[in-house]
Amino acid sequence: SRADLTIRLADGRTVKGSAGVTSPLQIAKSAVASRVNGALWDLSRPLVEDCELQLLGFDSLEGRQVPAFESQRVSPVTLSGSTEPSGILRMIGVAFPGESEREEWEKEQEEARTRDHRRIGKAQELFFFHDVSPGSCFFMPKGAHIYNTLTDFIKSEYRRRGFSEVVTPTLYSTSLWERSGHWEHYSENMFTVTCEPHTFALKPMNCPAHCLMFEQRVRSWRELPIRWADFGALHRNEHSGALGGLTRVRRFCQDDAHIFCTPEQLEEEITACLDFVRGVYRVFGFSFHCLLSTRPVPCLGEPALWDAAEQQLESSLKRFEEHWELNPGDGAFYGPKIDIQIRDALGRQHQCATIQLDFQLPIRFSLQYTGADGQMYRPIMIHRAVLGSLERMIAILAENFRGKWPFWLSPAQVMVVPVGGGSETYGQEVVCRLREAGFMADIDDDRGSTLNKKIRSAQLKCFLVSQFICAVV
Repeated sequence: SRADLTIRLADGRTVKGSAGVTSPLQIAKSAVASRVNGALWDLSRPLVEDCELQLLGFDSLEGRQVPAFESQRVSPVTLSGSTEPSGILRMIGVAFPGESEREEWEKEQEEARTRDHRRIGKAQELFFFHDVSPGSCFFMPKGAHIYNTLTDFIKSEYRRRGFSEVVTPTLYSTSLWERSGHWEHYSENMFTVTCEPHTFALKPMNCPAHCLMFEQRVRSWRELPIRWADFGALHRNEHSGALGGLTRVRRFCQDDAHIFCTPEQLEEEITACLDFVRGVYRVFGFSFHCLLSTRPVPCLGEPALWDAAEQQLESSLKRFEEHWELNPGDGAFYGPKIDIQIRDALGRQHQCATIQLDFQLPIRFSLQYTGADGQMYRPIMIHRAVLGSLERMIAILAENFRGKWPFWLSPAQVMVVPVGGGSETYGQEVVCRLREAGFMADIDDDRGSTLNKKIRSAQLKCFLVSQFICAVV
């Protein structure tokens, strides 16, 4: 057991603590530094013996001598249960051991502001948000080009990898969500519509609809694996305070797919999903690593089933030959999963792709297939996404590329610049031909601008190619 400590504070008070557990930071959240028996002590470092503790805040002379700090923002405080301002202000800031660390932090913050996808989206006229539809993005033509190009890229991979696209409704009776179990665990995050005497909900995920499709007729083992992909719009009722640009929205679309397979096919399907992820992320230049999230407590299903599934996921990861780590107890309650985390140009981690096993939905929907021996068997269901939310992926790509999109994805590929009188008409013809060939092309035929000004304008708009058209006399 931990030894009890007696901690004497500078104002004469004493508090109790536990050796190796209690830290100065736990005693006073407002402190910026501390002294233990007269010596400077890390706020987060646990105390080990009876001592005299001095807490240093900005209200003390020594506390104000922190080598370097930065005030970030000041905001009013509203007390719980009240809508009236309290007159109290909250100041948020950061402190550093020295000036060089503060300067380095400021550089990182400035780089993050420069790469902010919201700034890039506004500057390049890609998208915007409006109060009439909070958390739902309006994609303008250039943003829609990026959105559709990403979708087309994944669809081309679907055709190559044996996936079939399906289209499912957006609105469902709550009876479906009760059957799937989502109504019990997820109803507070769903948008509902009442049409007497029934209640309907906008779908936050596609999996129950795909289960309905599977059960429409008796399936044979010869049909498996079935791989269904769905780009349907999803809606989740996120709290307004949690909304932020494209990274947290209420309406989104993801490259969602579900695979129904036999137990014997599971390892091969998982390996194929991992290869899918690697192939896509290589195109964007992302480095990544995998997390194997195992059985949580509580969970649904037999322990033997979980053990077998986790072993198959681990075997697939070993064959994959990419870096992976074990993440004990963080699996979904219905099955283990593999989460794939990517690293962007700023070194930040993002979790987009996921591969999840589900033993429960096939049971809830009584899904079965006829085996080679004529007996009925339960399929295994795999939830799979590579890009994840398209909106979130566009935000990550915008910040990773700093708004300088790769040519195949760019909404500003070619700017035609007529040089000299009489070449504007031909320039328009060139633009038409480029557009017919599938390129995003535009023309700068402003006769009042110099050539250098037109070139600079195209560069500021992030056009990747400038094509000059001259009139030959």
